[in-house]
Amino acid sequence: MSPTTFTFRPLDPLTDAELLHGWVTHPKAAFWMMQDAKLEDVERAYMEIAADEHHHALLGLDRDGEPAFLMEYYDPAHRELVGLYEPQPGDIGMHFLTPATDTPVHGFTRSVITAVMARLFEDPAVRRVVVEPDVSNTAVHALNDAVGFVPEREIQKPEKRALLSFCTRERFFVTTGVPA
Repeated sequence: MSPTTFTFRPLDPLTDAELLHGWVTHPKAAFWMMQDAKLEDVERAYMEIAADEHHHALLGLDRDGEPAFLMEYYDPAHRELVGLYEPQPGDIGMHFLTPATDTPVHGFTRSVITAVMARLFEDPAVRRVVVEPDVSNTAVHALNDAVGFVPEREIQKPEKRALLSFCTRERFFVTTGVPA
């Protein structure tokens, strides 16, 4: 599965809330920290993101146009990492979530993170992607490494101990071989 298999559309907090609720409350999504969320909680959380000029949510769609994953991106100078590191011009923060499935496809999640990163780097102003996954989320650390992230240090966020990591535009394209 190629990263170019996917397209993106803005998430609609009202019409997509039920779908997202199933994704974020599944045990596989424990690191999303919404296990006990009610449908209204998910709707409210994504309404807040939709109204926030520094935080955005997109759905990744498969080749049939069906929702396949969630992507969020944010300005780390204003959200998530304020006061936890010194943001540089061109920094953008990112989260992604692939839903649980009974029929896993080998390489799917790696294709997703590659597509998410390529999408972020479509903006010429983006020079570096910043992530802050839970230190115990070894699966995402391996995925981050596969697309060029370099861990910098552990940081303490209000909700978790996180591994602050960065991936420059150049490192992403060299590591993945995705055409720039």
